[in-house]
Amino acid sequence: MSDQIADTLHELIVATRILANEKVLDAFGHVSVRHPHDPQRYFIPRHRAPELAEISDLVELTLDSEPVRPTEFRLYSEKVIHGEIYKARPDVSAVCHHHAHTVLPFAISGQQIVPVFHLGAVVGHVPFWDQRDEFGDTNMLVVKPEEGASLARALGPHWMVLMRRHGATVAGTSIRELIFRTVFGSDNCKLLAQAMALGHVDSLSPGEAKLTSAHQQRPPSTNRAWDYWVRQVEKAGLMPAKASTGGRGQKRAAPAKRRAAPKSSKKVAVKARKHR
Repeated sequence: MSDQIADTLHELIVATRILANEKVLDAFGHVSVRHPHDPQRYFIPRHRAPELAEISDLVELTLDSEPVRPTEFRLYSEKVIHGEIYKARPDVSAVCHHHAHTVLPFAISGQQIVPVFHLGAVVGHVPFWDQRDEFGDTNMLVVKPEEGASLARALGPHWMVLMRRHGATVAGTSIRELIFRTVFGSDNCKLLAQAMALGHVDSLSPGEAKLTSAHQQRPPSTNRAWDYWVRQVEKAGLMPAKASTGGRGQKRAAPAKRRAAPKSSKKVAVKARKHR
């Protein structure tokens, strides 16, 4: 395993722990990342609660959402969400599907999400996707490639899409940008709902949203937020162990020099008398 792949997989697991700790993911939902060396593949954990995922749970899939190597792991039934978005959007490197309770009222009511504070500008325009429109009554899961492709079309050039009566899917050009957009998108929905309850919403103007979003997506902003969330994960005792790279790219620590044992006071005294 190369150092870059090991770092990517570790960051993916950290991302799932962050979103679980921030109450965006619970027992359900999933995060994936495009392979750093092969854009026709991506990594995603096996079927389990996100907070419990380990690096050893990660599976490499093709963009058709089929395992690259045979596996006995049970996989997420909605993995096609990720594969079809990666197919449609070469600029996307990470995807999250979630059912955050701050977002669900908008997915249920059809009320448009608009950015209402500066960090929420990263959500941009949020289109709706209603599975029923194209596929009729279903079990509400996105399990067929054509369903995933339909969702990807609804996302279009945007970065977040609301799924009617279901949840949301978010995309990013990196894991850290994805987590920034997902967390603050959820926070934006919470504040928007509170403002609506007060009877007035003063959203960002299109110009404000464009300028602010560009500023917040710079590495100084995304890295600052990432470092904060990582610290919260550490405090919660959720930080995963990093995968071994087999020693590649790692310097071995030089062996410590053995210190001579201190001479006893009696031997020092005898030696001193001999030299008098």
